Amino acid sequence: MEKREATMSSWSPELTRSPGGLDLLLSRTLFLLLITVAPSAQRVTPSPDACLVFQSENGSSVTCQPPAKFLSYLRADTTFLSVEFYNLTQLPPELLQDMSNLQELHLSSNGLKNLSAKFLLSVPRLKVLDLTRNALTRLPPGLFQNSAALHTLVLTENQLDVLEASWLHGLKALGHLDLSGNRLQTLPNGLLANFTDLRILDLSKNQLETLPPDLLRGPLKLERLHLEGNRLRTLEEDLLVPQPNLHHLFLSNNQLATVAASTFRGLKQLDMLDLSNNLLTSVPKGLWASLGKSRAAQDMKDGFDISGNPWVCDQNLDDLYQWLVDNKDKMFFRNNTCCAEPKAVKGQTLLAVAITHLKFKTGVEMGGMAWQNTAPH
Repeated sequence: MEKREATMSSWSPELTRSPGGLDLLLSRTLFLLLITVAPSAQRVTPSPDACLVFQSENGSSVTCQPPAKFLSYLRADTTFLSVEFYNLTQLPPELLQDMSNLQELHLSSNGLKNLSAKFLLSVPRLKVLDLTRNALTRLPPGLFQNSAALHTLVLTENQLDVLEASWLHGLKALGHLDLSGNRLQTLPNGLLANFTDLRILDLSKNQLETLPPDLLRGPLKLERLHLEGNRLRTLEEDLLVPQPNLHHLFLSNNQLATVAASTFRGLKQLDMLDLSNNLLTSVPKGLWASLGKSRAAQDMKDGFDISGNPWVCDQNLDDLYQWLVDNKDKMFFRNNTCCAEPKAVKGQTLLAVAITHLKFKTGVEMGGMAWQNTAPH
């Protein structure tokens, strides 16, 4: 496990895979590839300076990037539209007119500062909306009033410093919400109250110091939660209770110094846990009881990472020592998981100290049992 990557980008294939569907990033590539090689597909690109247009029996695909001039007219059967890397502060009002069949819309790497509340009214079948790397500071209430089919909403790397629950009203089928790389310091109560089908939530690389207690009480099927790269100092004991099906939990690069003993108690399916690069010196007894080999062979199958913390390797880590030895084959970056104190073991790996500690403890216990067996009765 030593050479394996400990953290995963929120845009890696594993993270963007929607249940029963293609990866969000791969879908564009595969879509274009399939219609290119399919007998029924027909490329109608007039010149190198024009947008790429492909037609197939499933509808048209349009991809526009500089230096291509944006099309003044789009076919009504367009199902895929990508307009990326233009310096657009706002979109042409007629962009989506008469495009009721549109299913994917990619507008990343533009300069968009605002959107009209009526922007998506004409595309009720839209399933994917990618607004990565723009300059949005807010969303207009009512933007998603006709977006009941939208499954994936990506707002990563914008300039959102506040978020209002009302901005997301109307998203009845949302399965993937990416708000990473913004400037969010707080989240409103009830933000996800109506998102019962949410599977992937990415709040990484913001400035969150605390999370609302009810944050995860809405989703019923959450599988992947990204909270890495924030300023979280503690994890409340009831935060994850509503999510027994959570598979991947990312908490690296925060300021976590304390974790409640019951934090992971309800996580029956956890396959990956990343607590690296925090301020953990110790953990409460019982924290690991519901994780690892003690429950099922497939638990933590994707591994765990607790490296980059200033561990104080004393008797208070007894519980962690035993858990580490039992699950050492799933541990990332063993050589970077070291003791900061006490002085006698400073710089030694936590796993090595754990093995030594348990051997000594076993020897003492066996010696005590031998003494009891030989003592006169």
